[in-house]
Amino acid sequence: MEYTNLGRTGLKVSRLCLGTMNFGPLTSEEDSFAIMDKALELGINFFDTANVYGWKTGEGVTEKIIGRWFAQGGGRREKVVIATKVYGKMGEWPNESRLSALHIRRACEESLRRLQTDHIDLYQMHHIDRDTPWEEIWQAMEQLVSAGKVIYVGSSNFSGWQIAQAQGEARLRNFMGLVSEQSLYNLNARMIELEVLPACRAFGLGVIPWSPLAGGLLGGVLQKISEGRRANEHMQKEIDQHRAQLVEYEALCKELGEKPADVALAWMLHNKDITSPIIGPRTMEQLTGSLRALEIHLSDETMATLNRIWPGPGGEAPEAYAW
Repeated sequence: MEYTNLGRTGLKVSRLCLGTMNFGPLTSEEDSFAIMDKALELGINFFDTANVYGWKTGEGVTEKIIGRWFAQGGGRREKVVIATKVYGKMGEWPNESRLSALHIRRACEESLRRLQTDHIDLYQMHHIDRDTPWEEIWQAMEQLVSAGKVIYVGSSNFSGWQIAQAQGEARLRNFMGLVSEQSLYNLNARMIELEVLPACRAFGLGVIPWSPLAGGLLGGVLQKISEGRRANEHMQKEIDQHRAQLVEYEALCKELGEKPADVALAWMLHNKDITSPIIGPRTMEQLTGSLRALEIHLSDETMATLNRIWPGPGGEAPEAYAW
């Protein structure tokens, strides 16, 4: 396994991040335990979750699974950099979601209880809260850091200007602020190249892409078109919309002798701005198969071909749309 610093911090994380969103809804607790044990065996030390995962309001199903896994001991908690999130709806009352200081404090305490740990390594804001001022958010996060309940703070689904605003306010308070941003990013979804990636580079944030395989679209979907979720209506529309690109893409992967999913991950890992793509395995096979991406070297010619098949927004703003 390869490791890299999380943004400008001294924290070392694996180049692949284990996403746990499937733990509970799609993957049994027993299988989830086996996948996490195997991830550690493979050297993956970076696990991502969220208080809303499990999709039963207020229950924190996935965090509880991870907590019971931690409770088995054997150095599991000590070896893992655990990242979770705050923002989502955790109850029916007015202050059981978003980023008020009240909710941040309560949500953190509840995540700590479910995870059966005394601290969260990376506490991520799952979305921007336009109704809460940064002075309130940062004061709440500062208190959690001072109490040792949170080590680092990150964002997720922020725009470039929101990252800049957050960091400006943090600097006024002599607070470290954000150390990472978790964004949608893959060959088919490259909008963050306009402003989010440049902002992260400028402010020293690690970038943790979610959905690196575009929900399965980049995982050899034409070969498995009738299987599982690829057969649902939404995926069929995606396939129809991108069929010409997919035909060319999967042909290129076949020429390279590599699986499409591995090529999609390798393309991302070739980007120096990217810290750790999130892989969200439902099975052990999906977990172990992902490691092949770390071994693939894509030539400049292949990278150019991939960028032609799946064009981005044209570079960084403003040159992407102005002179």
